[in-house]
Amino acid sequence: MKLSTQGQHAIMAMLALAIHEDEGALRLGDLAEKQGISLSYLEQIFARLRNHGLVEGIRGPGGGYRLTRHIEDINLAEIVEAAEDDSETVKRLPKRSADQRQRLVQQMWASLSNRIYDFLEGMTLATMLEGQQLPRKSYHMGETASLIARMFPARHFPAPELGHQAAM
Repeated sequence: MKLSTQGQHAIMAMLALAIHEDEGALRLGDLAEKQGISLSYLEQIFARLRNHGLVEGIRGPGGGYRLTRHIEDINLAEIVEAAEDDSETVKRLPKRSADQRQRLVQQMWASLSNRIYDFLEGMTLATMLEGQQLPRKSYHMGETASLIARMFPARHFPAPELGHQAAM
């Protein structure tokens, strides 16, 4: 298995979607800025993720991308498979070589690649987030809510006297 920078950025982007899962869709422009990569590069990765059914695009205001499945059902190997350019990156078999030593090296590399694949296949987005302290969403009063709050200020009423009712 080949884990290129595309695969790494795909995993990081999918983790960001998982972290923001309860907040709705995430805009690629915001994600590209936070990850420090170009928007066009991230769009290419997300096109592959979308083609593999891992994310879906939401149009309109509040649009962006979100996961298509639960975080427990998406493993890291399928993210890397989707993000990589060619389909031969996963479980690549060694080429035939006349040199027996070179064949042995290629076989060891293939074995290592299979172990990496198996490891990533066993890791889901949920297992990556286990034990992590996720940021809580902070709510800011919007302009409309602020206007309504000023129009109808909270009133403080005196607490009822309990002494009379307690005697009954």
